[in-house]
This record gives sequence, C-alpha cells and structure tokens, in this order.
Amino acid sequence: MHAYVFPGQGAQFVGMGKELYEKDLKAREMFEKANEILGFRITDLMFDGTDEDLRQTRVTQPAIFLHSVILASRLADFKPDMVAGHSLGEFSALVANKALSFEDALKLVSKRATAMQKACEAEPSTMAAIIGLEDEIVEEVCAGIDDIVVPANYNSPGQIVISGSFAGIDMAMEQLTEKGAKRAIKLAVGGAFHSPLMEPAKAELEAAIEATQFNTPICPVYQNVNASPSINPEEIKLNLVAQLISPVRWTQTVKNMIGDGADTFTESGPGKVLQGLIKKADRTVTTQSA
Repeated sequence: MHAYVFPGQGAQFVGMGKELYEKDLKAREMFEKANEILGFRITDLMFDGTDEDLRQTRVTQPAIFLHSVILASRLADFKPDMVAGHSLGEFSALVANKALSFEDALKLVSKRATAMQKACEAEPSTMAAIIGLEDEIVEEVCAGIDDIVVPANYNSPGQIVISGSFAGIDMAMEQLTEKGAKRAIKLAVGGAFHSPLMEPAKAELEAAIEATQFNTPICPVYQNVNASPSINPEEIKLNLVAQLISPVRWTQTVKNMIGDGADTFTESGPGKVLQGLIKKADRTVTTQSA
C-alpha cells in the first residue's frame, strides 16, 4: 500500500519551489493564487528571500504547505491509500486526501502560523532535540522539572524534540545529558510548538477550523495527536486543534501505517527529513521523494 507523507516546519530552504514555478503552468497558477490569498508575495521570499525571512513562522508554514501540496498535485499517478503529515504537514495531507480545498487549507495554515508567531512573541520559548535516550526517560525528566517543558515531537526511536520555556529547556537539556543523551541540541525555532505555551494560538485556530468546510476524505489520515487513522471530518477537526498543544506522535504514526499495510512512503515537500525518520523506524519499507 502506498502512503504519502508531508513535512513540517524546519524543512524549508531558500529557492524552494522556484523550478516548479518556472517550468509548470499549473504550479505557477497555484503559487499566484496563494500570493493573492495571503496578501503578500510569498513566492518572492521562497525563491529569493533570506534564511531569516523563511524562518519567520508566518512565512515558513505557508511556504512548506505550498511546496508540498503543489508537488503532490503534479503527480500523474497520485492514488494514496493513506496520508500523514508532520505537524504543519497534516494540513498538506488533508488537501491531498480531499478533506480540505487548497484555498481553505492555505487560509487555515496562514491563520495557524500567525497565531503561533504571536504566541511565541508574547512568551519567548524554544525547543531542543534529544538524541539517544528512551522516550520514557525523556518523559520522566520533563515531568520532574518545575517549569514548562514537555515532549513535543516523537520523531523516531531515540530522537525526541522537547518544547518549553528557556529555563525549562536548559534544565531538561542538562539533566538529559547527565542521563546519557548522546546529544542535546537547541533548535533554531520561533518558540515552544506543541506545548501548553501554544494555548492562545489554539483558541484562534479553533474558531477558524469551525468556520471551514471539511469533507469526507478519499483515504484515512493518520493524525499527530493519536497516531490513528480517521476519515471522520468532525474527529479530524478536533484533532487538528488539539495538535497545537499536544505532541506529534510520528514514530507511532509510521509504525501504525506500516502495521496497516503501508510498504511505500512518498514524501511530498522540501527535503527528505521524513524519509530518514521512516527508515529509522523500519528499514524494510521503500521511501522516495515526490
């Protein structure tokens, strides 16, 4: 069975999508439609901006979404049996399986990105990658710290990203290094995504999602919050809202998709990050780029 997966924040690079824009008329039309919907020329920032331009959450998220969805739309043999996306990528996945229209999803992604950036500016915070420890040890250390710090992304066996206040992250990194982490690396992100610090953004996103038409998808989406498949529009909406303050259960998502028959994973979007994570979970499956 063929699964399509869509990356999240961190996969961006300057020049992403430029070749698509120049060589494909349908792609160009979609990019220009996005410029119109967003109210600024995101294509200028994607193609010729700086790394710093692209790192702004309000730019990063719609940029990755656009690149991912437009790539998938050009595939002649696009017939997904199941889809999943990492964090922001869940919105790309929902366009791919027809639960959301391109236009509606872009508006939601823009709203989500702006709300998250605002929450980050209100309370500065960060994230860190922890390599080489079992999930339970990371969870235990985070739970014992008297500041905000939580597991945010279960990326692959032995790789977890934690999220929280600067003080909470510093304490956790120190303790996790003492517990034997091979590496503890602070990430260049705008704030503590998938943590309680995103609560203000959650309220904004919830109102926007409630006002948006969701359709019954053509195949299941495996959602970040519970790593389980869904084709129920109401359930999908609830999980999308909860995702903002809940961890991305990517390791379990991949294992569940494989358990349900996925043997080929196509990553649609910038980079190959998800292919690497999937291979760490199971080396026997086929991974490829769109």
